[in-house]
Order: sequence, then structure tokens, then C-alpha cells
Amino acid sequence: MKFRKIKDEEPTATGQVKIKRRSRCPGVMITQYVEELPEGMTTPDITRKPIGLTIQEGKLAIFKAIVTGNPTPTVSWRRNNGSIDDPETYQSTFDPISGEHQLQMPNVGSDQADTYKCYAVNEFGKAVVTAALNIIEVGFKKSKALQESRTAHKEIPPPKLRKTRAERPKDEKKDGEIDEKFWEVLLSADKKDYERICMEYGVTDFRGMLKKLKMKKQEREEEQAQFVSQLSNLKPIEVKSEGCAQFEFEMDLKDPNSRIFLFKDGEMVQFTTEDEEKHSLKQIGKKFVFSVKDLLPEDAGLYQVDVEGVNIFSTDFKIPEVDFLVKIQEVKASEREDAAFECVLSQPMDQIKWMGKNVPLVQGEKYDIEVSEDKLIHRLVVKDCLQLDKGIYAAVAGIKSCNAWLVVEADKSEPGKKKVRKTTTAGGSGIDLAKIAAEQSEKIQTQRAEIVEKVKQAQAEKKAAEPKPEPPPKPEAPAPEEPQAEPVKEPVIEPVKTPAPAKKIVKKKVAPKPKPEVLVENVEVEVEVEEVEVEEVEVEEVVEQAVEITEEPVLPKEEPPIIEEEEVEKKKRVRTGPLVPDTVIDPGVHFTCGLSDINAIMGQSAELVCKLSSENCEGVWFKDGEELTSEEDGLTLVKDGAYHKLIITKCVEEDSGKYRFEADGRKTEAMVIIEDPPRIDPDDLAKFSEPVIIKTGQSATFKLTFEGREPMKIQWYSEDEELFDDTNIKLEKSSTHSRLLLNKCQRKQTGGIKLKLKNEFGTIEALSQLIVIDKPTPPQGPVEIVEASANCVEIKWRPSKDDGGSPVINYNLERQQLGRNTWKKIGMIPDVPHYRDTDVDHGRKYCYRIRTITSEGTSEVMETDDFQAGTKAYPGPPSTPKVVSAFKDCINLSWSPPTNTGGTNIVGYNLEKRKRGSNLWGPVNPPDEPIKAKPYPVKDVVEGIEYEFRVSAINFSGAGEPSTPSEFVFARDPKKPPGKVIDLKVTDSTYTSLSLGWTKPKEEEGVQDEAKGYYVEIRPAEVTEWARSNSNAIISTSFTIIGLKSMAMYWVRVCATNEGGDGEPQNLDNYIIAMPPPVRPTFTDRKMKSFMVVRAGNSTRVNINFKASPMPKITWLKDGTPVSKKITVSNAEGTSQLLIPSSERSDTGIYTIILKNIVGQETFSTEIRVTDDPKPPGPVELEQNVPGTVTVSWTPSPDEKRDDRLHYVVMKRDSAKRTWQTVADRLFNNNFTAVNIMPGREYNFRVYAKNDMGLSDPSESRKWEVVRKKDKFTLNMPESKSCTFETVPSFLVPLKTRSTPESYECYMSCAVRGNPAPYVTWYRNNISINTNPNYLITNTCGVCSMLILRVGPKDNGEYKVIAENQQGRAECSTKLTVHSTQE
Repeated sequence: MKFRKIKDEEPTATGQVKIKRRSRCPGVMITQYVEELPEGMTTPDITRKPIGLTIQEGKLAIFKAIVTGNPTPTVSWRRNNGSIDDPETYQSTFDPISGEHQLQMPNVGSDQADTYKCYAVNEFGKAVVTAALNIIEVGFKKSKALQESRTAHKEIPPPKLRKTRAERPKDEKKDGEIDEKFWEVLLSADKKDYERICMEYGVTDFRGMLKKLKMKKQEREEEQAQFVSQLSNLKPIEVKSEGCAQFEFEMDLKDPNSRIFLFKDGEMVQFTTEDEEKHSLKQIGKKFVFSVKDLLPEDAGLYQVDVEGVNIFSTDFKIPEVDFLVKIQEVKASEREDAAFECVLSQPMDQIKWMGKNVPLVQGEKYDIEVSEDKLIHRLVVKDCLQLDKGIYAAVAGIKSCNAWLVVEADKSEPGKKKVRKTTTAGGSGIDLAKIAAEQSEKIQTQRAEIVEKVKQAQAEKKAAEPKPEPPPKPEAPAPEEPQAEPVKEPVIEPVKTPAPAKKIVKKKVAPKPKPEVLVENVEVEVEVEEVEVEEVEVEEVVEQAVEITEEPVLPKEEPPIIEEEEVEKKKRVRTGPLVPDTVIDPGVHFTCGLSDINAIMGQSAELVCKLSSENCEGVWFKDGEELTSEEDGLTLVKDGAYHKLIITKCVEEDSGKYRFEADGRKTEAMVIIEDPPRIDPDDLAKFSEPVIIKTGQSATFKLTFEGREPMKIQWYSEDEELFDDTNIKLEKSSTHSRLLLNKCQRKQTGGIKLKLKNEFGTIEALSQLIVIDKPTPPQGPVEIVEASANCVEIKWRPSKDDGGSPVINYNLERQQLGRNTWKKIGMIPDVPHYRDTDVDHGRKYCYRIRTITSEGTSEVMETDDFQAGTKAYPGPPSTPKVVSAFKDCINLSWSPPTNTGGTNIVGYNLEKRKRGSNLWGPVNPPDEPIKAKPYPVKDVVEGIEYEFRVSAINFSGAGEPSTPSEFVFARDPKKPPGKVIDLKVTDSTYTSLSLGWTKPKEEEGVQDEAKGYYVEIRPAEVTEWARSNSNAIISTSFTIIGLKSMAMYWVRVCATNEGGDGEPQNLDNYIIAMPPPVRPTFTDRKMKSFMVVRAGNSTRVNINFKASPMPKITWLKDGTPVSKKITVSNAEGTSQLLIPSSERSDTGIYTIILKNIVGQETFSTEIRVTDDPKPPGPVELEQNVPGTVTVSWTPSPDEKRDDRLHYVVMKRDSAKRTWQTVADRLFNNNFTAVNIMPGREYNFRVYAKNDMGLSDPSESRKWEVVRKKDKFTLNMPESKSCTFETVPSFLVPLKTRSTPESYECYMSCAVRGNPAPYVTWYRNNISINTNPNYLITNTCGVCSMLILRVGPKDNGEYKVIAENQQGRAECSTKLTVHSTQE
């Protein structure tokens, strides 16, 4: 498979150039082939480019383009991956009216999603533009066959130069040899993982392994060098997110067209570049990322990537069989409080993966990750919670995951003040996790005991079934790791195969010990294992069906070979012979925790930590190969029991490098990378953060020193808008400091100032504040009149929009009486924008000037409108009265005061009532007793009468306009709620809606009153709360619920309502499924093809449209059996498609579609015949068996055996007719007898093979001729007669009837022939008119015509023409009718 394509460079002819030009239309690339264009000639250009489409599958996709150029360019279309040669799928058209070139794709499919290119080419150049087509797949999942058909043309490799992994012969592993899978994993692993991999695969000869690994690496690098120039950053496979695992590496291919293969456990895996597929590959530059989605347990295995058959990368994906017994729960925490997430696993795990907002979390200052001793309870603590920490947190164990929200509640006790760190911890599920973990641990131990018992029984049964063997001679058995060791005899112990090995079991507080291993000198061996305390073990085992100890010690090279113990029981001996002395070999000290790469900040401390299996072992630290001592400056070497630490007190750039720790022949390495991000001294930052306060027109300066590795990007911002050098802005930048100078500052520049520093290691920001103070702006209007009475004018206004940065001290007021030119100074008033002027005269108008005064000056003046003292200003209408409650003797009302009070306070309200049908309003309260309180009870009512009410407000000026009337209300006691609706039923349903109908409930006096409306309520089956579908009560007895989820279950009920409240709801008897009413499957196409002929190699599509509810189960059969995997079946709502991507003759057959749902079943069959143009028959032979006939025989066509509908056509041509005639058709044999063969003629025969596709090329026979005997020819000539050409006259064109208006011309003509030429005479009413001057008569070559210039009534009559010669005469007549113009 070619992974990606490179751009095809079109060769240029000799003398041509390639000049790149820019088009006016963005995205169009123009290439010019000549240096100078001839006058009037232009290169092609695309003035309107095709637009990228995102369209639903099955729709019509159209790309449109308009091109220009002289000469007219030729337009063609292409796609990146695949061809567009299929005329049924791709149709290229041109519309001469609009000038559009179109590429149409009817019934577009998901396999057509690609990048398409439009080319416009003429002799002077070409133009190219691209457009993307994205396909939205409709409601069905792609089957495996669909995936294979899509990726077939991409990933099925062409003939290979080398054998791929799947084709290579697999060597069987011999006893004692290391599994080849071990080397594949080790070649792609990091050095720090070597020890772990060796323990997993049971490899003990560490030195031998390293030696062999070095040789294999050299061989692998030589193979890779053929196709890859660089390979780096190999990252093993790991679960990245829920249901997805990834591994990645960086690779520089020598040939971008090299084929890339993916294998899993040696079997090739198909993959695509689409993210939604199971296996996908994404390339970003040189980085390759392989993804596996929808993880399942069977996805575990060895994944390998090959390039042209050479292995590039291998990684072993192991999925632990673990699940969550208790999942993490939502945590609500207050600010500055810790939050804890806890979960319990079904199997012990050293650690799980914690994610926060899709980012992996690690142990540090912000997060604590804790694991219980039994490794079943895992805990994440988010320390010092802030608002930024809220979000979704997840726990990932293997391929299982769970997530929950962290909600951080803001502490509003003292806003604006920094909160103190709290010591409490929020969270916890409230479940006794320790109890659950203890029960699970006990369950695991019980399972182990059962498995051990099964192993013991299996051994006993096997031992009892075997006869007692005689001691055989001691054979030689060299150890696989040490060829020079003495030969030993393997113990006669039958291992029990187990699907999952267990790890080592050791006592707590003791260094790990290997399992006992013995030297064997005799045939009979006994192995004894000490009892272990399961309750105090280091939980590293995962036991499934059997117990097998797999860890082995690392042996020195000179040690004798050992034999691995296979089965272990507590206090149990496995005896096959007498006991022999055993030798236990100490494996030595090893690392239980190695070094890890760290990134340290310049100037801060860094720490490298590793842990040994023994506390009594010393070690040596190295940096870049040189030994380190504690005497060196800045370094501290610490040994704390089994922990060994290297502490760098204050990191400098020279501390970067590779550090190694060695102890007892073991070593671990890690990289220390010193980062130098931008840093600012805290004192300088505190000083910089202080606000800068200046006056308008002054300059402001901000300066800050910093340090960090160059290059450093320095940016200044004012209110998040970046600043650049300008007239009044000056920026100074250097490697250690930066300065901002703002000249002539204005008030509008007040705001935040930010300095942003950025380099390759990070970004830091420093914030400050610029305050520019100025005099305030004028007070804001409009001025509100609080009171305008005869004795007082009281006004209010709004403060200045901008106080200039200083608080308001006073307001300065002046007053002018209307009609005077002078202003009276009122003086200073406090900073409250309110003034009451009592020095006024009744009826006078006054105007006021108001200024704001601060410490920075006085604002401009605001002048008010004229106010009149003592003017009557009535209030506006209150709100419409609302009926609070109604009884037979009292109606309670409430209302809201008016928005316009008329400038004075409201002193009360007047309430009026009116009966229905009356035009008169009557007062409720006496005029001199205004209503003060709300709500107000109206008691002057008559039971059973319907009333409406209105209210008016009263101020010092009087009563204002009344409000709008209230709704009519009866004076009667409250109604009873209505009863249940009757006959509730479903009238219609779809996948998203549900229609209901019911009957109005009955009335029962004193029990249930009449219903005034209805509420429809619905709830999903999994929800307990009801939700109303209509917010307001409906009057009709039918309703349609919309927005349902397809095929979901819902409960529905309807309740009636009236003024007395809601009645008891009526439920449907059963739940409702959101789907249309059941419909038996039926086919909707009237003209479905029952027979199809397809050319071999072409694609075949069978589209079937149907109607059914619910969606039926769709099955396609070929000749009664399910279709093969290469055939793609696509199902959607109301349609199904069968697609054969590349038809073969073997695909011929009868295809049947079966639609079946709960209502019924329907089938349809169509015959598809896949064939090709037939090959011609063999040589044609001719033979005469009977005179007058010839037998044509031929060799059968090669296609006759493969095509049962193939037949033959015979054609004949003779020398007389010279044309080919079909003499026989639909011949199914290989001979034919032609009859009526005439002697003396030459015959040729052609034979065609014919099938459903048409005719083959012909096979021609030799010429066939029967010689005819010639008889004597006698010719009797008849006597010749004299010939004459004289003929009787006759009219070729007779006269036609004429009708002409008076005073108009009249023209008559006829044609006559005869030999000799006849003499023509014209008559009117049998009188000759040849000599009459009123008629113009002519005779030209037999065409006789007559013209009457001015027709009159006298010209009416019969006209006749007589033609005469020696042979006879002929005549022709007509009538002329003259109409009077007066008529």
C-alpha cells in the first residue's frame, strides 16, 4: 500500500518554461509555459472556483467552475485518490449559457469523499484549483465489508520486492530458545525498560541478552537504512483516552511513496487515514501516529510497523482484565479546599491513569495520587481548589474508565479578599471502600486457592495415568543460554498450561527473593517451596486460571544451567524421586524504581530518585560518563535506606545532561533538561504592579527587569491591545529589561498595562495599572422632577459618566427664572445628585445649571429644561387589576402602581366596577376615601354576576387616567377541578413525534366542574419526573408532542384544568415507543430491474427503496446463501444498496433481498449477469455435402464454457449483392448449413460469438464458389420500330378559382406541355380575349399567365384556357368572383 502521494510534476517540452502566476481568485494556481504571451493571448484562469462541499450520503454533489483564457482552455477534473472514469458516478458537463463547467456526482457515496482538482489548460499554460468533498454518513454503521472495500484500493499492496511479515515463513520455537517476540519488543524499547521486559519474558542472562541485542540492532539498522533516513522518538502504545490507544514515532522516509504496513501478532491489519475507523494512521510532517479505537480485550497483542517489508517499530499492547467496582463520584468543593476522587478496582494495579480536562495528571504540588496497600483503592486529591480547577476528571484502568465532575463553589463571604487555604477535604463517595476492597481481596485469594487445587488435581490425575518410568540413560541437554555448561537432565514435572502467569510472591518487609532453582544431577528431582503469607504480600500478581511463577534471577555467565520450577503449592512437595541437594542462587540487588527524565527550571532545585531492592547497597552517580561526588558545588548525594537521591540545589545550564546511577552491576539512566523560561524578581514585580497615577497630558513610564534564555519575545499591551512604537509610544527592549514610555497621556488611556515575555521554555506576564486623572464630565440627564408644587421644585439627576479619576466633592447649582437674563447662584450642595428648591413662586418657570466639582477641577455645565412651580401633573394609569381570588360575596384584586407618578407621591387609588353587558362604571370606594392597601377585597357583588374592574391613581394634583379593564370574573365560589379525560389514545406517531386524542371529561355538580383546558405530560421510561409538553393550557382535545428520540420509550398522560386547578391525570395504558405505526415491508419502486448485465471489472449497484416500520432487518442472499465479504451492503432509512466494487464472472447469480420486521416479510430477486465482450470463434471451415448448400463449421469461442448464454451468428456475402446478410442467429452449436448457393457466384461467410454484452470480432471463411457449366448463348433480336416524341397537350398545373376585391389586381396562371408546342388561347365566357388590351397575356416555356390590372364587376365570369397542336387539344377553366369594396 502506498501511504501517501507526492505531486506529479508534468514534464515540459524543450524550450518551455514554467512561470508561476497569481490569480485574482484566491486558491487558483496558474503556470505559464512561455516567457512572453503573444498579443491578445492569455493563460487559463479560473474566475469562479468550485466550493468545497459537505453533503449527506445519497444526495447530488456538484462542483461548478467558470474558466477564461484565449485560446479557450480545455477543462478536466481529477481526484487525489482514485479515478473519475466511471460515467455513472462522475458526469462532466458544460453549460454554454452560463459558461459553467460542472462535475456532477449523483447518489454520492462515502467512498467518494476526497480532494478534487479542476484543470484548465491551453497552449500557453494551465490553471489548477482544488475543492474538498466531505460525506456525512446516514443512520447505519459501516460493516466490515464496507471498510474493506473502501481501503482495498489504498492498502492492498502491489507485487512486492520483499516478503511482508504475513508472507514470511514462521519458524517454530524450539525448547530453550527465547521467543522472537521478545527481541521485536526489545529493539523498539527504551533502555530503562530492558529489565522489566526481561522479567516478563523470563530472560535471565542479562549480559548475553545485551550482546545479542547489539548485533540485532546493527542488522535492523542496516535493513532500515534502505528505506528510512532517520527514526526517532519511539513511544510505545498506551491508552490515551476512553476507548482509544495510540503509539507514535518520527520517521523520515527516503521515498515518500514507500508502502507502510501494520501487523498485529504477525497478521496484516488494514488501516486508513480516517479517524473514525478502527485502525487509522495520521501523519503530521515526519510524525506518524497510529490509533486503535473502540478497544476490546482482543485488541491486545504485538503491533508492528513495516516499511517495504522491513520492521520499523514494535510495541506490545497488554490489556489488564480489570474493571471498576466503585467509580469516582461528583465532588463539590469550596475554594481553597482539597477535593478527593476515589475508586475501587476488581484486580490489583500498581497505578492507574488520572486525567483532568483530557490532560494526564502526575504527582506534584497540585495533585496527590495515592494507592492502598492492596492496590485496589486508588485516590486522587486535587489540592487548593480554585475556579480554574473545575471540570471533568477521569480514571483510566486498562481499557476501562470512569469520569465525574469537580464543582468548585465560590466563597462569597468576603468578596475581593484573598481566601485562606483550607485544611478540609471535600469528596468521597460515602461508601466504605475499605470494606469493598477487603471483600474483593478475599475473593481473589479464594480464586487463587481454587486454581491451585485444580492444578494439584490435574497433576495427581496425570501422574496416576502415567506408568512408572524406568530410569533412562542420562541424555545431554545443553542450557540454551550457556552452551559451555555441563549437560543436565530436565525434571520429570509436567507443567500445567495457564492463560495468565502470576508474578512473584514474597513476604512483606523482606527483599524480594527468586523462586528456588536446583542443579539436577539425577533423573529424580524434588522441589519444596516455603509457605508464603498471602495477606502480607507485595500485590503484583494477576491470577486467572492457574498459578505459575515466572520471575527468574539474573545469573552470572559462569553459573551452571538451572531448571525453572513450574508449579508451586503452599507447604506441598512435588516428588518424583529421591531428594538431591539444591543450590539457591542469590539474584543480587536490582532496581525496584528507576530514574525518570526531569525538566528543571533554571535557578530552582531538581531531584533524581531511584530505589534499590536492598538498603545495604552503595552506588555511584555519573553525569555524561563522569563520576560525581558530594564535594562538587551545587550537588548533594543522599542515601535514605533503599532510596538514593541526587539533589541539584540551584540548577544552571551546565547541569543538563545524562545522569546514571550504578549499584552492584545494575544501572539506571535519566536525562535532566534545564529550562530557562522568562523569570522576574518578585520585588521588581511587586513594584511594577503598583498603579501609575498621572494627570492628563503628562507622561507615564513602565520598566521591568527580567532574565531568561534568548531569544526572548517581548510584547506590551494596553487593555489587551498590543502596543507598537508610535508618536506618543516608545518601546525599549533588551535581553535583561524592557521599558514603555507613554507621552501626553489622555484620560481614555486609563486601564491595565501588561508585559508579556515568551521564549522556547515558557511565557510569563506582568500586570500594572495606568490611571490618568482629569476634570469630570458634566452631570448626566435627563433631570427627573420629584415634585413641582406651588411651594417647591424638587429635582434629581444622574452623576457624571466619568469623574476624572477623583471622587465628586460638590455640585454647583445656578437658577434662572424664565423671562430674566440673570442667573442666581444657589451655591454648593453635597455630592448627592438631588436638590429641593423651596424659594419659588407659584406659576413661575425655572431653569437650572449644574456642574460637577472634584479635586481636579469643575466640569462643563449641564442646563435643564424649564420647570413650572405649582403645575398640576396627574399620574399615569396603574397596571391592569389582577384577580387574586373570587367568591360568591367577595372578589380580591391587586395591581401595580403607575410608572409615571406626575412628579409627586401617590396618595391612593380609586377602584371602579362594571357588569358584563353594561356601559356604566360604578365606584367601589367612596371618592373621599381612596384605597391605600393592596390587594383590595370588593364585597359589593351579587352572586352569579360577571364583573370587570379598573383602577386609577391619585396624587396631589388629583386622579389620573384609569387602567385597562381586568378580565371578567364571576362572583361565585371557586370551582372544583375537572375529572379525568376520557378515551385517551394515540392517533399517530413518527420517530420524532406523537399525536394524541381524547374526549372531554364529564361534569358532576359539586364533584368535578367543566374543564377549561388541558396539559399533556411526558417522561422517558428511564426518568421518574414528568415534564409538560405545553406551557399554556390547550383548549382542543388533541395534541402532537414533538422532539422525541427515535425508538425511545415514553410514558404519556393528560390532565384537565380549570379555575379550580388541575384534575387527576389520565395515563395511557402502556408506554409508547417513538416510531411510526407498524407497516409491513413493501417495495416502493414500480420499475425494479429483475435482470442486469454488467461488464466484468465495472462496479455493480442495486438500489432498493422500500417502506416499513419499524426499520426491518435487511438480508441479502446470492443464490440462497449470504453474500460474500467483498460485497458491500449499505442500509439506511427506506433504502438499501448492494455494491460490488469490481465485478467478476463469479459474481453472476440471483440476488435476493429479504425485508423482515415484526409485521411481516417481503422479498425481491434480481439476476445479475457479469460478462465481457466475447472472444471470437476459431477458424471457419466450409464443406459442400448437398449440391446447392454449404456447411459452415468453426472452432468454439474460448468463452463458450464460461458463458452459458453465448451463441453464434453467421453472416453471408455473395459476389452479386456485395452486402453482408445474417443467415443464422442464436446458434448454440458449431456448424450451420447455408442453402440457396448459386453456381457461378463467390460466397464469403463470417461467424460471430454473441452474448449479453454484444458481438465479438468476426472469424471469416475462405471464398466459396461453385463453377457453373456455360450453355451456348443465342440472342433473338426483335424488329425495331420507329420512335416519335410528339405528345398531346396536357396541363401540368391547372387554373385555380379566384376571388378578388374590386379595383385590385388579379393574376391567373397555369402550366401546359406538349410536342410540338401547343397554341394557347384564353376565353372569358367563351369569348377569346387574346387580343383584348385589358388583359396582359404571356406564355413563357409552357407557363401561361394572365394579369388584370384593375378588376371591375365586368370581369366576373368563367375563364378558360385551350391548348392545341397536331396531336390534339386540352382545356382548363376557372371562375373569377369580384367583391364590391362597399360591402
